[in-house]
Amino acid sequence: MSRDTLKTLFYPFDNGTLPSPGEGERVLFLGAEAGYRLPEGFAGTIDAVQPLKPLHKALQAARANVTTSPEGDDYDAALVLCGKHKGENEDRIAEALKRTKIGGTIVVAGGKEDGIQSLRKRFYQLGWGGDSLPKYHGVAFWFGRPTDADANAVIERYAKKPVRVEGRFDAAPGMFSHDRIDAGSELLASRLPTDFTGHAADFGAGWGYLSVMLAEKSPGLKGIDLFEADFHALEAARGNLAVNAPKIPTRFHWQDLTSEEPRDKFDLIIMNPPFHESQAAEPALGAAMIRMAAKAVKIGGRVMIVANRGLPYEPVMTEAFKEWGETCRNARFKVLWGRR
Repeated sequence: MSRDTLKTLFYPFDNGTLPSPGEGERVLFLGAEAGYRLPEGFAGTIDAVQPLKPLHKALQAARANVTTSPEGDDYDAALVLCGKHKGENEDRIAEALKRTKIGGTIVVAGGKEDGIQSLRKRFYQLGWGGDSLPKYHGVAFWFGRPTDADANAVIERYAKKPVRVEGRFDAAPGMFSHDRIDAGSELLASRLPTDFTGHAADFGAGWGYLSVMLAEKSPGLKGIDLFEADFHALEAARGNLAVNAPKIPTRFHWQDLTSEEPRDKFDLIIMNPPFHESQAAEPALGAAMIRMAAKAVKIGGRVMIVANRGLPYEPVMTEAFKEWGETCRNARFKVLWGRR
């Protein structure tokens, strides 16, 4: 998320187009990120919501009042910072409508890559008034929270709804591969061991697919620790493991593996590391998780990684592991292994 979009969000207050929330007024900030500067006269209290651990930590460091999920209602205003996922942006607006008092101002901002223009047009067509401003390579639009009669249909339409994957996994918009099994994860799952009996970890576990697959292929394993930076994906994984692998001991860690080292060491680590922070590929994100896996695996233990074929992880593998190799590849993905 560009810092420019944060500036876009606050610009209507900054230039006086919208009155700033005053002393004693409460503002809900959905999709909040650190780094914003409050406009002069903006005296309202902000309750920030951010489920992604690295962004949550940054808000805590900035002394923001931040939670993983929205709480409370009757807010005087709401701010919505859009991201790259359409369903998540819509859900944030639905939450703003649920929790803002009638007549309160809801301000939404995003960049072109966030689909902000189409979102703005859809809400303009509702006839709820408001206006918009382009600034800092993004667009902010706003409207007054209408009566419940008008708002409820939009809330029902846009609120995030669980998605059932293959009839047995629950996920939701905003999570990685929320409506299908990712092809890369599926390739890695086909190469998981069938006789593993040690303690495993799933780095970047998402909603838990790979952990369930390992539990099914190696039912004699001692346990699985799931590490995931998205709080809501981790909660989905908790439910999916309880249903699909109820006999396997599991532990769940809301953790940023690019900077927070696990306390334990593992015999096996499986991972489909993320490589996007925004619209552009960020191989450094996956590389940081691979280095963390090398620290967290026991001497003699193994790490199994799936990645897009074009991602340059081989130098990282050489740096991080005593020995490593490639298990297989197809037209899109490769499976690598490393051993300390």
